[in-house]
Amino acid sequence: LFSKELKEQVLPDGGHFERSAMYHSIVLEDLLDLIQLDACFPGVLPEVQVSAWRNAAVRMLRWLKVMCHPDGKIPFFNDAAFDIAVDLNALVGYARQAGVHVDGIAIKDVEVLDDSGFVCVRCADAVFIADVGNVGPSYIPGHAHAESLAFELSVRGRRVLVNGGTSTYEAGPDRLKQRGTGMHNTMVVDGVDSSEVWGSFRVARRAKVHDLSVSVRSGSVIVSAWHDGYRRLPGRVEHLRTWRLKPGMLVVEDLVRGRFQTASAFYRFCPELDVSKQGTVRSRDGLLQLEWIVEEASPAVAAGTWHPGFGVDQPCQVLEVQPLRDRAKLTLLWNQSP
Repeated sequence: LFSKELKEQVLPDGGHFERSAMYHSIVLEDLLDLIQLDACFPGVLPEVQVSAWRNAAVRMLRWLKVMCHPDGKIPFFNDAAFDIAVDLNALVGYARQAGVHVDGIAIKDVEVLDDSGFVCVRCADAVFIADVGNVGPSYIPGHAHAESLAFELSVRGRRVLVNGGTSTYEAGPDRLKQRGTGMHNTMVVDGVDSSEVWGSFRVARRAKVHDLSVSVRSGSVIVSAWHDGYRRLPGRVEHLRTWRLKPGMLVVEDLVRGRFQTASAFYRFCPELDVSKQGTVRSRDGLLQLEWIVEEASPAVAAGTWHPGFGVDQPCQVLEVQPLRDRAKLTLLWNQSP
């Protein structure tokens, strides 16, 4: 049964089909338990089966290495929280103990995880991770969030932009809010979610992402895509987003095509950062400083929350960017490490 489900649940790019790094890590630990069991009792399990498990473990470890932030911990896409699953370093150590080859796993500066729907970029001292995929798996999307074209960012090994996280599975307003688009670093149009999340583990109409493009030009990594989640609105709205990342700078450009009343792009900053209305971002220890610039839009800084664990609510600051017409542009600047 495990081998059958492994083929179903582990995608070709190594990601778990629920697109949650937390559940990915849980399943990976289960897989390593079985590989370790074979090491303790050699020859009992069929070699062809154990070989398939080892290959799957290598792919899953590589996916997790690509997706984790420089602090070695998971990002907050779909249902995710700290202190539920074993972290990356412990899983790598366990894999070595079980005889799984992990030292030769190379990570490229630009990784496109087509099957699970993520793009990960390492550019100088920044790490950028974006959700450019569809809700999945289509027949059991219980851990999905309405986060199409959301992203996270770390600079100099520290988290800067974070998605909202998961503090509860209990049905109610908190669960709906945390799964909603406004708790993620993406755009809300006319006050509705990009995919219709409901109940605790349900999704109705779902956004689909189109025309993903990833390129490297003149030292910049450019990622663009659009989603159709707002086409269900009377104005048949489409959200197009382009990211441009180069050393010391990230530019996010949004285009809202179609008729709409309101639109807001949200940028949720890690709690250890203070965000000013004058366009500065500073860590409380003073070691990290950034500047934000908004064009073609109206900015506002408001209080928000981050939920990096079950039962955890941490205050943070959120930059809301409202397009003046149909476009908005945010530029984040920081000095590169000496």
